[in-house]
Amino acid sequence: MTTTTPVAADSRAGRSKRPSRRGRQEGIAAWVLALPFCALFLIFTLWPVLQSLFMSVTDTKSKDLRTPFSVDIVGLDNYTRALSDPVFRKAMFNTAYFVLIGMPLTLGLALAAALALDKGIRRFRAVFRLGFYLPVITSIVAVAVVWRFLLQHESGLINTVLGWVGIDGPNWLGDPNWSMPGLIMMASWRNFGTPMIIFLAGLQSVPAMLHEAAKIDGASALQRFRHVTIPMLRPTILFVSVTTSIGYIQFFEEPLIMTNGGPLNSTISISMYTYKQFGFGNYGFAASMSYLIFVIIAVVTAIQFRLLRENT
Repeated sequence: MTTTTPVAADSRAGRSKRPSRRGRQEGIAAWVLALPFCALFLIFTLWPVLQSLFMSVTDTKSKDLRTPFSVDIVGLDNYTRALSDPVFRKAMFNTAYFVLIGMPLTLGLALAAALALDKGIRRFRAVFRLGFYLPVITSIVAVAVVWRFLLQHESGLINTVLGWVGIDGPNWLGDPNWSMPGLIMMASWRNFGTPMIIFLAGLQSVPAMLHEAAKIDGASALQRFRHVTIPMLRPTILFVSVTTSIGYIQFFEEPLIMTNGGPLNSTISISMYTYKQFGFGNYGFAASMSYLIFVIIAVVTAIQFRLLRENT
């Protein structure tokens, strides 16, 4: 009878843990396949992020591009300068105005359209779905040109319709008090198609037996929507809210094309002001504002996760 000593058993266990020749070859092949992605990520993503972060704590301007290592480190001066800049604070207010009004309006339109497509519209459903989504894939330039005609003070379609019911329409794009509502209307109309598709998928995943059980218990349609549909849609609402708010905090195209930030900076956004500072050659100052936008997005996203993930 042969016996196995502990030393021999440990030796065999150590040999079994060593990667085989085939395992080493597969590991090398995996690294070779991943190497192009790693190289592209380092060159085009990680390095620009680190470079812009460094730039935000320096006084880099356009004249320093030829000698990037001769810039002075200014610490957090660019950040404090941005937060004390009245135009930047005005841009923050405009951005908050756009997000707080525009995002609920967009999500409300999207949910209403999704409910109509899911339960209400029976004929030509594909046509309506395409029509609702068409503004999303239409060029912002074309959309802006059409909406500039719609929002004209004297002969625009919106003011003409308001005139039919006795309302004197405002100068949408020329009045500082009405320029932002005009942009919000256009942005909501243009962007509700994507969340509508996501809401529609979420509605179709709600089990029908839950609605049937609630109906048997005597729940009305509104009660079933409130106590069955909305709780089941909570993960969908979280996803749509986060993605929409990230896009709206960075809103840039609408004011750039429609109003160029005017009148009187009433529609200038944080992203647009940052873009202008890059154009003026104030790279360090503009980079600091970019990271302030990042912080704002991170905080808003964390708040949404905190509010909407509870009880899921």
